[in-house]
Amino acid sequence: MSSLPNDTDNTAAADLAAPTIPTPVEAAATQVHLPTADDANDIAPGLVTLRRALHENVEVGLDLPVTQKLVLDAIEGLDVEVSTGERLSSIVVVLRGGARKEDSTGVVPAVLLRGDMDGLPVAEATGFDFAATSGRMHACGHDLHTAGLVGALKLLHRDRDSLPGDVVFMFQPGEEGYDGAGKMIDEGVLDATGPRVKAAFGIHVSADADLGVASSRPGPYMAAFSKMTITVNGKGTHASRPATGKDPIQVGAMLVGQLQEYVTRRFDIFDPLVITVGQFNGGTAPNVVPDFATLVVSVRTFSEAVTSRAEAELPQLVRDLVAAHGLTADVEYEQILPPTINDDAEAEFFLSTFTDLFGEERTVRKANPLPGSEDFSRVLDAVPGAYGHFGVALPNLPVEEREANHSPRARHSDDGLADQALFLAHLAGRRLAQLSEG
Repeated sequence: MSSLPNDTDNTAAADLAAPTIPTPVEAAATQVHLPTADDANDIAPGLVTLRRALHENVEVGLDLPVTQKLVLDAIEGLDVEVSTGERLSSIVVVLRGGARKEDSTGVVPAVLLRGDMDGLPVAEATGFDFAATSGRMHACGHDLHTAGLVGALKLLHRDRDSLPGDVVFMFQPGEEGYDGAGKMIDEGVLDATGPRVKAAFGIHVSADADLGVASSRPGPYMAAFSKMTITVNGKGTHASRPATGKDPIQVGAMLVGQLQEYVTRRFDIFDPLVITVGQFNGGTAPNVVPDFATLVVSVRTFSEAVTSRAEAELPQLVRDLVAAHGLTADVEYEQILPPTINDDAEAEFFLSTFTDLFGEERTVRKANPLPGSEDFSRVLDAVPGAYGHFGVALPNLPVEEREANHSPRARHSDDGLADQALFLAHLAGRRLAQLSEG
């Protein structure tokens, strides 16, 4: 997951389409009791303790038994329905509202909140007293996501008697390249209450963004990620006589440049395609022309149209360019994740809810999408919702010393946990209030 660059550009707000969802102030008129800042501050010490335990005991991938137990222990005793995953260490918690009623479609509405739980294979160098020492690290801040979601659950649990619908809490492993969201969807998380959830929300913390500042935007928010693996097949020979062979390294090097030129002349800069050759492997010795070379390419796109077009055009381009040099290429192309696309109205609800709670000065409406990818895109591909970022830079750390998510020195502050939990709780509670009126 890519981190959020510092961005305080609020000028794009005037260009947003008018929302079709009522504003939080209007929603607040319904008879739903929601937590206050004092309520959130009351549980904050426990959330900090949980976050630090998660951070110190970080796990990677889909199998997170220690993390799962820490979360289950933290929510023990609550009046909720809890289920765990079959193929991964997921946790799905359903909080049933005490004032449940059918909406205009004849079902009791439900809203989903998500927090991912896995870390990265990064050796930590933060200097925290609670730093992990296992060679793994919560370098992307998922320990905060998990603790914040536990906080939202505890806050809403206090006010459950007034909730007119249900809330699904999605504790997800395997965001960092394992498609945990897709696997949880396959196991039924979106239908955990019975009918499919009507809206879904998630937030991602950023170690290099100002503490307590949230951002999002309607429409495309984060990129799709595809991977193209190219094997250039040549003919090996002695390096002193390259004309007697077919050099796959030279042709591979040509591809690196030609792919970039193709992008700039064939794709719209306002619906961009970002290509990076992240791996280039070939050869075993300086005096040998090898038989083959391999390139692995990251492809980032921001719309379904460009995602499909890239898959259709790039492999053939590669084969044609390589053939022009008398070699052949095997190309494997895989769409890993779709773009993260916020529903316009739900994104406006996300931003206006945050503004109503914490003020316009802490709310950023992003002018452009972010080039990182996120498997919450799977959820937003299935149901309306919105995703955004929340700054958690250490409050006294100079801007020039901040490092982004995925750095071994990414230092996430837990000072924002109370606000994070409060915001998530209000997203679910206010949205249920609106849905119950519809």
